[in-house]
Amino acid sequence: MRAALFNGTSTLEIDDIDVADPAPGQVRVRVHHCGICHSDYTVLAGGLGHSPQVLGHEASGIVDAIGDGVELLAVGDKVVLTPIASCGRCYWCTRAQPSQCVNKGQTFSAAFLDGTTGLSRNGEVVYRGMGVGGFAEYALVSETGAIKIPADTPLDVACVIGCAVQTGAGAVLNTARVEPGATVLVLGLGGIGLSAVQGAHVAGAARIIGSDPIADRRKMAQHLGATDVIDPTTTDVVATVQELTGGIGVDYAFEAAGVMALQSVAIDATRAGGSTVLVGAPSFEESLTIPNTLMWGMQEKKLLGCFMGSTNSLRDIPAFLALWRVGQLDLESLVTARRPLDEINDGFADLAAGVGVRTVIDL
Repeated sequence: MRAALFNGTSTLEIDDIDVADPAPGQVRVRVHHCGICHSDYTVLAGGLGHSPQVLGHEASGIVDAIGDGVELLAVGDKVVLTPIASCGRCYWCTRAQPSQCVNKGQTFSAAFLDGTTGLSRNGEVVYRGMGVGGFAEYALVSETGAIKIPADTPLDVACVIGCAVQTGAGAVLNTARVEPGATVLVLGLGGIGLSAVQGAHVAGAARIIGSDPIADRRKMAQHLGATDVIDPTTTDVVATVQELTGGIGVDYAFEAAGVMALQSVAIDATRAGGSTVLVGAPSFEESLTIPNTLMWGMQEKKLLGCFMGSTNSLRDIPAFLALWRVGQLDLESLVTARRPLDEINDGFADLAAGVGVRTVIDL
């Protein structure tokens, strides 16, 4: 099959690789579409992670083959792939924290828990980016890593649920549990940030403030439910938030761009007793400095980590699709470009330049 391979450089290579038949508990999916996410760019730009590796984790397709013991899926099912293939049995799953499932290890090892990947090139192991490997004609995943969706669902729209919507809307609805009437700030209005804006709108937030240096993204945020937008290149974000909230600060601030400096902005914009949610994925080399801990304690601010929106993919992907069907989530607006696999490096260049929101690769 054809795949876009990360070989430790900043340019992906299109090459032919081999994909195995699914082992017990696995399914093979013919990938139709895969979105380009900032997390993929972090790996590519930083030259990080295993190589060769098939990046891409925001994918949709049709089940091509199933391994022994698979009960949830059948050949021909439409599916959305997810990096969180929760087992439902481990310590975290039984405590309603499936985003911390032991299978999360696949996300970072880029392999199944037994060390295999099912992918190879001339006998050499090829790794599965984020436990998916979606920039390829086929993906091999655990049974719960492919979530069945209704047959009439357009796959080019559904793919963005796999990461952008799960992470952004999930951060609001699952991690922070924003309540009706709350005030919300979203820093960074890419696919994840715009999904957070939509999640806040679904939650009934009274004031949703979006901040991004790109005018088109600010305009999109207003279309998707933001009540106020800020250009951080010309306006002091924290001062503006204070003004908009009567000097209080927001109940919830979400850093959705993966920029360490914005995490400090989010903390400063959060009111006493409020919550700052770290959604984006900055580089591993950077660290966050917490303000004076005495003042932090006295203000009772809460700092929340968020991985993939704290989602239970088996529950939340169908739920997000249901919200889309009744018009409460706009998935189509998140997809601003489509490219063939041969143009994937151009898609990453667009992401780096801040062009559009989500580029989807058609496979």
